[in-house]
Amino acid sequence: MVLGIIQQVALVPVFLHFWSGEELAAWFVIYAIGNLVLVADGGLQLRAINRFFSFKSSVDCDGRTATFYAAIMRLYLWLSVVLVGLVLAAVLAVSPSTVFRFEAIENFDAAFVAMTAGMLLTLPAGLVSALYRARGLYGRAVWLQSFGTLIGQVAQLVAIAATASLFAVTFAYVAMQILIAVYLITIDAPRLHPFLRKARGRRPIRWMVGQLRKAAPFGIAGATELALMNLPVLLVSALVADRVAVAQWGLIRVAAGLLRALCLQVTLPLAAELGHDYAVGATERLRVLYARGSVFVAVLASAVVSGLLPFWPDFFVLWTRGAIPYDPLLAKTMLIGTSVAAPAILALSYANYSNRADLLVRSKGLQLIVFLVLSLLLIPQLGPLGAAAAIVASDLLVQFGLLTLVIMRQTLKHPFRHLMFLAGVMGATIVAGWGLGIMIRSTIPWTGMQRFVAECAIWLAVAGVAAIPLLIGNIRAKTIAIISR
Repeated sequence: MVLGIIQQVALVPVFLHFWSGEELAAWFVIYAIGNLVLVADGGLQLRAINRFFSFKSSVDCDGRTATFYAAIMRLYLWLSVVLVGLVLAAVLAVSPSTVFRFEAIENFDAAFVAMTAGMLLTLPAGLVSALYRARGLYGRAVWLQSFGTLIGQVAQLVAIAATASLFAVTFAYVAMQILIAVYLITIDAPRLHPFLRKARGRRPIRWMVGQLRKAAPFGIAGATELALMNLPVLLVSALVADRVAVAQWGLIRVAAGLLRALCLQVTLPLAAELGHDYAVGATERLRVLYARGSVFVAVLASAVVSGLLPFWPDFFVLWTRGAIPYDPLLAKTMLIGTSVAAPAILALSYANYSNRADLLVRSKGLQLIVFLVLSLLLIPQLGPLGAAAAIVASDLLVQFGLLTLVIMRQTLKHPFRHLMFLAGVMGATIVAGWGLGIMIRSTIPWTGMQRFVAECAIWLAVAGVAAIPLLIGNIRAKTIAIISR
């Protein structure tokens, strides 16, 4: 999470020191396509995790794991090679710089190919991560990938300072991703699990197609989440002529994306526990945990947004060095919309961990369709604001209106009462925090960085004092007891 903030927030002022707003917009498009191509995994990683877990109860756990690992690794390698070939053929047929309106940016096509092909080549590392998660070593994969990301960020700074080239920055980013993937596959995994070295995983094409089919429900859910955060950057770039607008969207997407990522990280341990309670039939414990977990995620998202809304304009000016104009309506739409949809993230994570394949396919597939239709209708008319409206509408209408309500009805005794409780808590939190921020802004006389630091420090201090009663056991217990389930 910290490295994500460094990559998407801290590096922006450095990039703007060497690049124009148009070049920054080009980087946002390249970075978005690098994240978007990960949908090519097709849910194989989650499928592999489920299979690795199931092998634990078998007599020959290591043998079956090794055989399956080798077969899926072969599938991953074929998938990566074929997709890289298709990307190269597509680039030869249609220039990416023409599609995304960056003809004036030198080496945009080369950077596009490097990012797309490079990230496709890292797909097989997802199988190692799946094995590590099933064997209790997931933290190791995260640390290694984080180390590679950190080195890649240093390399990006060196590249932009030395060349100011979009291609050089892209190559520095993707090269470390590939190196870490190769290390995980060829050195780390066989060293930690020697039984993988002798595995043979030859399977017929029919078996491989079957694995892709079984992974599809998880793939659709994952693809929709990646599309909602990355595809709008490409659509805005292709459908809006103003390059500054593309940069504006890329910047506000960073804030909304980090908020969404924070909520997702918080829900992962909750979802794992919920999935366990669902599997063993612990209905009452499941009901209590889901009710409390959804309130916690809602309050967390609302609190963060209530602090961002009043101070985001000041931060935006400092962040972009005044090179990109601030759009208040766009910022408010994305931040408030993301916070309102936060409880749906817990429902999505729980659906993944409780194997609700049919529900995932229906809801996330429909959400992707709604998002694409609204985007094509609204972006040409409203620009980035149309992309924000499409994301928020698809979140609220489908992920919240369908998936979350179904999960709540199946889990809680009084789902609509709980929904009203969530709405009240979120509304009160946002209004209180936002109002506090407006009051603080009106009393601070300074300007620039000094003003921004003072505003944030005072807001955090007041919010911290307001939260002190929750540290008292009796008050906390009474507050939790209020939660409707």
